[in-house]
Amino acid sequence: MKGILRKAKPKDVVKIHSLINEFAKEGLLLPVSLNSLYDRIRDFWIFETEDGRLIGCAALHITWENLAEIRSLAVEKNFQGKGFGKKLVEVCLKEAKELEMEKVFVLTYQVDFFKKLGFREIDKSLLPHKVWTDCINCSKFPNCDETAMVKEI
Repeated sequence: MKGILRKAKPKDVVKIHSLINEFAKEGLLLPVSLNSLYDRIRDFWIFETEDGRLIGCAALHITWENLAEIRSLAVEKNFQGKGFGKKLVEVCLKEAKELEMEKVFVLTYQVDFFKKLGFREIDKSLLPHKVWTDCINCSKFPNCDETAMVKEI
């Protein structure tokens, strides 16, 4: 199936919110508020079907001068395994390169997926403290069980 990959717009926020929070209910992503999404809408890329159905999203969030994070990667379950997630990560990495980032990291449960895309596991303590700002609101804080991974660009 083909899809349209594009930067998200404010009109996409409600659909992004719904998609991310479906995975958050399963403990696979951090929940996000509508307010947070509107604040960060320019970070997001989305995949939609040709008829306009939003089926995937990912955000590239700049955390420091040379460091960015891919966050909120989500693809509807019946569209997983078809390359949409990979394309979302690749477009985030391309954008990071254009912004002259040196490294991109993720906090994830999908270790094998990110390994295939060139990420390697690192100790969470190697990430700057600023990264943990959002973690304070997580139900798993301070016992995070996600894996930190990084890719040099």
